[in-house]
Amino acid sequence: MYDVLKALHVIGVVLLVGNVTITAYWKVLADRTSDPKIVAHAQRGVNVADWIFTLAGIALVMIGGYGAAWVKGLPLFDSIWLVGGQILFVVSGMMWLGILVPLQIRQGRAARLFANADRIPIDYLRDAQRWLVWGIIATLPLVAATVLMVLKP
Repeated sequence: MYDVLKALHVIGVVLLVGNVTITAYWKVLADRTSDPKIVAHAQRGVNVADWIFTLAGIALVMIGGYGAAWVKGLPLFDSIWLVGGQILFVVSGMMWLGILVPLQIRQGRAARLFANADRIPIDYLRDAQRWLVWGIIATLPLVAATVLMVLKP
């Protein structure tokens, strides 16, 4: 059972980190076209992908990680790698919930309005830039948590 839960945990990490990085990449490429139809389409794709892959990744990380720790009898607060990983996961999650999700919702609403227009509003472009910067910042703790989980210092 431990191996199954650990595999679910790893799959969750792949889904979570993979989705937050690749959606940012495709969104940046779409935004650089300055084509309202392409940008609106990409924004919708980012929002849908987050609901599917990011949420699934978070669920699998938590179910698999806590489940594996419970099955193996690992105390969650006795080792630096477990404590550090949990803290980094929460820090990233707070940035996503507090900053990135509201920006993404606002961008999604704006994109629906300008999808058939001839230009992209400056507010959307400003939000897109903030989303990218904060997305990179919020992804770093996830990568650091992954490193801690693998190296177990």
